[in-house]
Amino acid sequence: MTQNSIQYPELKEIDIDRIIEMAWEDRTPFEVIKFQFGLNEQGVFELMRKEIKLSSFKMWRKRVNGRNTKHQKLRAFAKGRFKCSRQRTISGNAISKRK
Repeated sequence: MTQNSIQYPELKEIDIDRIIEMAWEDRTPFEVIKFQFGLNEQGVFELMRKEIKLSSFKMWRKRVNGRNTKHQKLRAFAKGRFKCSRQRTISGNAISKRK
């Protein structure tokens, strides 16, 4: 890690994979990633830059830039969350989901 890097907690490979997956999801805000893994938005950008191919990172960055659903304060809805009827539960979260 270089001196200019954002400091983030030691992450296991499975945690890094889950953060990348959550970062690609349109409706998962950066605040949720910070809550579950302690990694702020800048840290997510740095992790993505380091862990995925450059072309994939550029595509992701373009996709995320300005997307309201990636920032909890900019979302149009205050409560609830979207869940597709065909979506299965995700067990890779650091914090279990409760109904």
